[in-house]
Amino acid sequence: MKLLRVGTAGAERPALLDEDGTLRDLSSLVGDIDGNLLADPAALDRIRAGLGAGILPPLDPAGLRVGPPLARIGKVVCIGLNYHDHAAETGQQPPAEPVVFLKAADTVVGPDDTVLVPRGSVKTDWEVELAVVIGRTARYLSDEEDPLAYVAGYAVAHDVSEREWQIERGGTWDKGKNCETFNPLGPWLVTADEVPDPQALRLRLWVNGELKQDGTTADQIFPVAEVVRYLSRFMTLHPGDVINTGTPAGVAMGQPEPKPYLRGGDVVELEVEGLGRQRQELKDA
Repeated sequence: MKLLRVGTAGAERPALLDEDGTLRDLSSLVGDIDGNLLADPAALDRIRAGLGAGILPPLDPAGLRVGPPLARIGKVVCIGLNYHDHAAETGQQPPAEPVVFLKAADTVVGPDDTVLVPRGSVKTDWEVELAVVIGRTARYLSDEEDPLAYVAGYAVAHDVSEREWQIERGGTWDKGKNCETFNPLGPWLVTADEVPDPQALRLRLWVNGELKQDGTTADQIFPVAEVVRYLSRFMTLHPGDVINTGTPAGVAMGQPEPKPYLRGGDVVELEVEGLGRQRQELKDA
């Protein structure tokens, strides 16, 4: 299923995009799309039954904002340098273990919402990523367990980054990763049953119509299953948590001087195969 949330910021309603591309209202069946819903097989079965019975009323998408497909996100865990080609373009060796950092949940905005270039920023960068949404509590997963059984679904994420603040200002990466609007998510949360192989997805990103990133999750150093298992040994993953799994080559930081960092007025478009497309106009904060 393709689950989404539509409406003004803070007042989104749950919806579903059916196989014919019709937007349908879920508010008669569920209160919202969040970790509680994803952890409840009965609630998901009600949605499937409602869709099959034809009782979900259509919504007119005209002029309707698409918000983040997930409400009340617990935490956003990010994996850095997780593509062989991205590590190479930044002149770094592939890490021996996943590089882990966090983004605050309040960085998440809708897939087509405005992205703000922070005041004083000179190195705002783009990163198209596959986002993994957790559907079952995962802690200390053993080698015998299937980590993908703990995944509720997948989405497109834009891990916007300020490279000067991330790399040159000391401390952790957090300063360059947690600016407001720095994690557009969606448009859909595609349930895991519709993504048979998360390691076979194409990711692309354009800036002002020019293709900048064109990669595949097959190039991930640590595949999705390994990332989920690894993280579960350091933190508890709860339903509604999000994992951004890294970006392929083609970011501004990896390009020749003068590096084409983002400025107010730029337009970024990005997509992950089967998971939808985003479009953001950038604006100076």
